[in-house]
Amino acid sequence: MRKYLLILILMSVVGVGYSQKRKPSRVPLQNLQNFDKQKFHFGFILGYNSADFFVDVKPNTFQSDSLISLRVQKKPGFNLGIVTSWDWSPMFKLRFLPTLSFQERSMNYNFFTEPDTNTYWYKSVQSTYLDFPLLLKMRSQRINNFAAYVVGGGRFGLDMQSNNKVDNDNASPSEQVIKLTKPDYGIEVGGGFDFFLQYFKFGVELKMGMGFKNILIQENTIFTSPVDAIRSKVWTVSLTFEG
Repeated sequence: MRKYLLILILMSVVGVGYSQKRKPSRVPLQNLQNFDKQKFHFGFILGYNSADFFVDVKPNTFQSDSLISLRVQKKPGFNLGIVTSWDWSPMFKLRFLPTLSFQERSMNYNFFTEPDTNTYWYKSVQSTYLDFPLLLKMRSQRINNFAAYVVGGGRFGLDMQSNNKVDNDNASPSEQVIKLTKPDYGIEVGGGFDFFLQYFKFGVELKMGMGFKNILIQENTIFTSPVDAIRSKVWTVSLTFEG
């Protein structure tokens, strides 16, 4: 996914730069000829996401603890959102994208237990984020009904499915959950392509979101004691529809 995002961003940057150097095209715009003359645009988003974590394990954990390995397994999810775009020029746009993001990951633990056996635990971590990204979009000039772009900016989110109030004190390991904080914030970067169709603009976008906040609630259970911090990470492929 990182390779694909890098390729997409490079293609978008090259497209943006090349378009700025080109002489104005003599080919008439076929669709939505007045689209860039409007200051505000609205639409909606449909997306697929692959949620992950950045996990910081405490130093010397694998020497002093029975934990052998800890792996995060990505799971598929989906996004639904609204597009609000302020176009202060055809090339630069400020986009506010309130989005409902359904995410899931699995934290897979491998513990050593005597005599010479391993115990495996798989803890599903589900989140339903109400995200509020504010992104700057830099778009190339239109080449007939096509344009490339890059985006970047900040994001604040609230996990509406947060389990931060679950009581793990008297729960067995099989019943214990990994508790995460409700708020989260970070950055989003990506790129994509716009296609100007007859009645609306259709966009395809690949984006990566990285959290800055440590969202782990440390309760010193066997699942959280080895972990120093957890930060969110998510890849999103989105389809946008704007009028």
